[in-house]
Amino acid sequence: MKIQNPGSCLIFAHRGANREAADNTRAAFNKALNYPIDGMETDVQLSRDGIPVLWHDRFLNKLGHPWKHIDDFDYAQLEQMNFARHFSSSAEPEGVLSLKEFLDTYRGRCRLQIEIKNRDWEQPHRHESKIKQCIDLIGDPREHGIFISCFNLASMIFADQYAPGFPLYYALKEHHTQTDIEGFLKEHEFLQGLCMPIAILTDAIIERLRNNGKGIVTYTCNSNEEITHALNFGVDVLITDFPQKALQIRSARN
Repeated sequence: MKIQNPGSCLIFAHRGANREAADNTRAAFNKALNYPIDGMETDVQLSRDGIPVLWHDRFLNKLGHPWKHIDDFDYAQLEQMNFARHFSSSAEPEGVLSLKEFLDTYRGRCRLQIEIKNRDWEQPHRHESKIKQCIDLIGDPREHGIFISCFNLASMIFADQYAPGFPLYYALKEHHTQTDIEGFLKEHEFLQGLCMPIAILTDAIIERLRNNGKGIVTYTCNSNEEITHALNFGVDVLITDFPQKALQIRSARN
């Protein structure tokens, strides 16, 4: 994903239209595309048998499997679960959505942010398998504006070694400081940008990233104030649970 000109902020639906359907389901992504969004964000984990699937949470409590992880089940088992019922008992049942199906269905319809959930309980070889499969399934990311993000820096380093030049965004949390960011930029020049919570964005951080030619993605901007702040900062991508609201605010400013 090429860096946009400041002021041309892109609106990404967070896990699809997750306030209208269960997050990371076909229904959520389809509903998101009812709006003139620029992109969608999703989360990738591995099934027990190593298939990349879309799921955000650490556990499957919402699906009636307390304290179970997504990787406690094979892909065939996950297909038989209802990933939509926790949102609404009347929702059309949906099995797990694989990354392959997601890319086959939505690639080219909007830009895509693939967040790789590499968890501490997983073995390193599963982290690496997830990264390789994601990159291989995406192919040339430039064709459709796809990029990868991850909160695991070691995973980002491995991804760059596996596919040099692939657009990679290191995801930060609220405890990260400008000093941390300075270090990341200095030590890991391969990063195309950073994905940061709106709470830690400052003019100084924006200027530092811009001066280094780095992209800026911010999450999760849901209130009018958060959305307005992100637009004022001129970030490249604004991730929100309320894409319709963000689009309306952006439109009113133009």
